[in-house]
Amino acid sequence: MSRRGVAGIWGAEAPSLRPGAMKRPSVLLFDLGGVLVEIAAFDALKSMVAETLDDDAIRLRWLRSPAVRSFELGRIAPAAFAAQFLDEWQVGLTLSTPEAFLENFATWVKRPYEGAETLIARLRVEYRVSCLSNCNELHWSQLGGLLNCFDSAFSSHLLGAIKPDEEVFQKVMSELRVEPDQLCFFDDSYLNVQAAKRLGIGAYRVDGIRGVRRVVQSEGLL
Repeated sequence: MSRRGVAGIWGAEAPSLRPGAMKRPSVLLFDLGGVLVEIAAFDALKSMVAETLDDDAIRLRWLRSPAVRSFELGRIAPAAFAAQFLDEWQVGLTLSTPEAFLENFATWVKRPYEGAETLIARLRVEYRVSCLSNCNELHWSQLGGLLNCFDSAFSSHLLGAIKPDEEVFQKVMSELRVEPDQLCFFDDSYLNVQAAKRLGIGAYRVDGIRGVRRVVQSEGLL
């Protein structure tokens, strides 16, 4: 279920404690889309739906979508997802066929934010660095280069569990062999961050690589 980088999952030693500081995490866990990777998903979705929705509302609808959950849990194939999604979201005529929708859908994942890979490399000197993404077979295959930067990489469609469900965090902690207080989690979704916090995980809502850098610096992680 995990994809290990060159150093291996146990390749980096846990950081030492600074005098007077609280225990630092041994693993940093990052969401990908909207955190380390530029995506066009929410802009694309807002242009498809008839009603006007802000970013938080469109994220919430996406997270709760039965079609999306089935696809990102690895339970249905791309063609079935496209057909279910078009019906559920009542997408306009420009993307009215599953084929047209999937062609557009494939473009939603762009590239890592500038400096993301460098930041991961710096953090891996002191921590094990992993990612946890609600993802699917189409988008995951486009992230290969970035995935190799992590000690381990987890996707909902491979785990069979999805954020914000408690199960996905339990599975990842089991794979990483860590307790909640050893984990620090970064995500752009309020629901996902709150779910992690309920389990005792240190969690931060961040917006893009700048948000990640702010938290990393303010929390003294580098």
